[in-house]
Amino acid sequence: MKVLVVGSGGREHALVWKIAQSPMVSAILAAPGSAAISELASCHDIPVSDLDGLVELARDESVDLVIIGPENPLCDGLADRLRQAGIATFGPSRLAARLEASKAFAKDFYARHNVPSARYGTFSNAGEAKAFLDRFEPPYVLKADGLAAGKGVVILSDRAEAEAEIDAFLSGKFGEASKTLVIEEFMTGEEVSIFALCDGKTVLYCGAAQDHKRVGEGDTGPNTGGMGAYSPAPIAKPELIDTAMKTIIEPVANGLAAEGSPFQGVLFAGLMVTPEGPKVVEFNIRFGDPECQVLMMRIENDLLPYLNATATGTLADMPPLSWTAEPAITVVMAANGYPDAYEKGSMIGGVDEANRMEGVVVFEAGTARNAKGERTATGGRVLNVTASGETLHYAVDRAYAAVDQIDWPGGFCRRDIAWRALKTH
Repeated sequence: MKVLVVGSGGREHALVWKIAQSPMVSAILAAPGSAAISELASCHDIPVSDLDGLVELARDESVDLVIIGPENPLCDGLADRLRQAGIATFGPSRLAARLEASKAFAKDFYARHNVPSARYGTFSNAGEAKAFLDRFEPPYVLKADGLAAGKGVVILSDRAEAEAEIDAFLSGKFGEASKTLVIEEFMTGEEVSIFALCDGKTVLYCGAAQDHKRVGEGDTGPNTGGMGAYSPAPIAKPELIDTAMKTIIEPVANGLAAEGSPFQGVLFAGLMVTPEGPKVVEFNIRFGDPECQVLMMRIENDLLPYLNATATGTLADMPPLSWTAEPAITVVMAANGYPDAYEKGSMIGGVDEANRMEGVVVFEAGTARNAKGERTATGGRVLNVTASGETLHYAVDRAYAAVDQIDWPGGFCRRDIAWRALKTH
């Protein structure tokens, strides 16, 4: 098969790395790809926002399957355009992608389909939003309705700060994304990410992981796109996964199909495990980043037939996925200053040495090569230092030994990824 992967980040690097191991694949293309991805695929300099260019590339290259990594092109309707051109596509339609594109749509959808989630209200008027805070005890949870690169959620304990943040959101803190605001009841518990492939009819469990959203150790500081992840997560016991599939993921897939927008791709449920059972924090409509990196390390199967079956509506014919017993962890190395204004262009050494360590793969999320072939940082989250090991302790030790091998004064990482699981061991 000839496969095109759309995107350029660490998630796409991990997908390309996994797909490259398939005996079914004859060629991998990536758009736009990256210097790191170009070691495994032929890269084409077409941005993810250029839907016409991506469709034209897939058609001109007679691609058998397109895998769309990031959320923006999905929310813009790239999958619809590709399917209209007769190209098998892994990724949901624009209508199904509203599950991530609009928090307000998603919350109303959960309510319609009895999917357990936090109590909420949706506002575009600051006065009404501030009055709604009376309904809840602090902390207050404020969410931008639209896409904000994983940063559009604020949790505040102080009422005056929450009211000031309401004004900031509704006056365009995140542009159009925060012109509508969702206020939610704060849920207590432990978060877990559960993934499922869905071809519009069949839903197949595709792993669980735990992400670390806050920038600082001990889960402190502002939310980010994710500073690290590990799998399996002790909280994701078989009975919890079973409950989540039956009460949350399958009802969401069935609800989308019933409303005329069947979902084809990966459903990513961010859940809070509360005393009353799992509840939805949010759904995403693509592989998590950095959760994808640890899932790709742990899936034993050739993944390509599963991605193709999802795109072609034949997932019912596939056996359950199997997983290595070895845990995996990924540590995100980010540019100094992230998630606010961050430095670009700093030099990175030692990545090749880290990659040579046993059980380690460094997926590159925001790097380029300069004229001398040296790595430079181009993004906020720059490297995903990923490792597996016989136990979680071994995997963690390997990942941080690899981090220490990397010479990058311009970057930082959290040193406590997987702390919850390590605490219970």
